Amino acid sequence: MSQKTERRGIHVDQSELLCKKGCGYYGNTAWQGLCSKCWREEYQRVRQKQIQDDWALAEKLQREEEAAAFASSHGAPAQAQSTPPSSQSQSSLGPFSKFEEKKTNEKTRKVTTVKKFFSPSSRTSSKKDSPEVKTSSPSTSRHASFDSDQVSKDFADFLKSMQRPGREIHKQCRSFLLSMSSKKDLNAEEVSECVQDFYQGLADRLTSHFKGSSESVEQVMDQVEKYIMTRLYKSVFCPETTDDEKKDLAMQNRIRALHWVNIQMLCVPMDEEIPEASESVVKAITDIIEMDSKKVPRDKLACVTRCSKHIFAAIGSTKREPASADDFLPALIYIVLKANPPRLQSNIQYITRFCNPSRLMTGEDGYYFTNLCCAAAFIEKLDAQSLNLTPEEFQSYMSGQASPQFDRSRLAADSDPAATSPALAQLRRNLDLLSDLDARQEALMEAARKLHAELPAWSESVRREVRDALEKQPLTLSRPAVTDNADANELPPQRSGGPSFG
Repeated sequence: MSQKTERRGIHVDQSELLCKKGCGYYGNTAWQGLCSKCWREEYQRVRQKQIQDDWALAEKLQREEEAAAFASSHGAPAQAQSTPPSSQSQSSLGPFSKFEEKKTNEKTRKVTTVKKFFSPSSRTSSKKDSPEVKTSSPSTSRHASFDSDQVSKDFADFLKSMQRPGREIHKQCRSFLLSMSSKKDLNAEEVSECVQDFYQGLADRLTSHFKGSSESVEQVMDQVEKYIMTRLYKSVFCPETTDDEKKDLAMQNRIRALHWVNIQMLCVPMDEEIPEASESVVKAITDIIEMDSKKVPRDKLACVTRCSKHIFAAIGSTKREPASADDFLPALIYIVLKANPPRLQSNIQYITRFCNPSRLMTGEDGYYFTNLCCAAAFIEKLDAQSLNLTPEEFQSYMSGQASPQFDRSRLAADSDPAATSPALAQLRRNLDLLSDLDARQEALMEAARKLHAELPAWSESVRREVRDALEKQPLTLSRPAVTDNADANELPPQRSGGPSFG
């Protein structure tokens, strides 16, 4: 099957990344394909319509209740006399009970209706499955307190240069944090709405103050986001009122089950045998994992951006040419599968809910984050067709009953055999060398064991041969004879200066 056919399962047209309203900004799967601006407008429109419908229904029920009360006190009309008393009583009490129930659950039903419209896949639950309450260790609390104090100091130092406007910004931020501390009953979406409303109102005032200078406004808003979200992080990241933690566990288990997916199946144009590409892959994995350690949405988003740039560098090192957008998404999916980032869904939701919306709507940050959302959605829905496998092969790989083995003849028809999994080829070569070394070692050990077994017999045979030889030809040692008349020339010379006789 050709490479073009294999790409069909993971190819995403660039137009699909944009807002479905056609505004030109990047959309987000958490906002049903809308950008943050269009989503907020649609959210406000639906919520306002829901409020109006609720009031209209309440007024209707009130009128029916008053009419029923008037009819019961002044007698039923002639056309209602044929109605049985039980039915009449039920019809008069029914609207009243419905109104009371409506009045009691009005706020809950409004929120549920809006959530169903925008995020059907992320319903929240008011109670956790487990009654356990999350607790943090003293060391973690001290570290969090230190971070908050340091951020507060940096924020105050930053605002000093702005003088009076800076003091006003600091006052508004502290007032907002104080108001949020009293809103413990809000769910994640409502907290997100409060934060985004604060961002929007402050950004509008800053735009007026800086005379439309977007760079200055963005610089201040980055500092505001850092200050606000560092303070709120502990209570708004993966809150208990959502199923974010459940989604994180499901995603981690899903990625673990897909450990067998390789570069060839995703058609990723990266060769990890190339040192530059391998180094970029390692850096990309490090950055996407590091995202979970950050507290500020902008810092988490920066990790996604750095990871994406390393992916483009790895593709460029392999292809020796600039990477295309069609190559990027499969490579990002591969990196996510290889890294299995901790709490991926919680981090995506956290960035979506609390990041400055201008960063997610435009620019490279918004583009890379939109692709990350697409990668996560693809992993959740990955199937046999996406990887060019039969349903039987996909199921056997998922269950662990088999591992993918590539047919060399089929690969040779589609691509260069030298480019097919160099890492796997190197692994096989290493295994062959180890097998040869093991065989040679086994042969050496066998020879050593044989020598050890033969050594006593050899020693005994040597001793026996020596005894036989000595018995046949006994060894006799004789001293040489010394004569009295030795030749004077053979005597040692007389020392000079010695005593003389005569």
